[in-house]
Amino acid sequence: MLKLFKKSVSEPEEMKAIEPASWFVDNDEDEGHLAIDVYQTPDSLVVKSTIAGAKPENIEVLVTGDMLTIKGERQMQEEVDYNDYLYRECYWGKFSRTVVLPVAVEEKGVAAKLDNGILTVVLPKAKREQEVKIKVKE
Repeated sequence: MLKLFKKSVSEPEEMKAIEPASWFVDNDEDEGHLAIDVYQTPDSLVVKSTIAGAKPENIEVLVTGDMLTIKGERQMQEEVDYNDYLYRECYWGKFSRTVVLPVAVEEKGVAAKLDNGILTVVLPKAKREQEVKIKVKE
């Protein structure tokens, strides 16, 4: 397994190995954490993420109520022996990200597109409900 190194304060001349999972991966689920940008337009929410190395058939986008989940997998094209690596910073394997949406969306109108390694998910905002005045009876 790849190890990252961090200088120890108590032992300044030595390097201590730490597992990258403690920084980047949820240890319980063994998945990479997907970085995202979320912004809004007047009519929709837009979620963007760089997912280089993943194929569209290996990406799943789920909208459930006020939650958006993106999950998938990046696979290496070749097998490389661990001892042959000089640097290994790219994450390969399963990844996911779930985010609470700040506004209600129309689930049926959601569209996702992968272009040049950038995933764009467009979520149309739900139409606002009109205010209804209710008469109170005695």
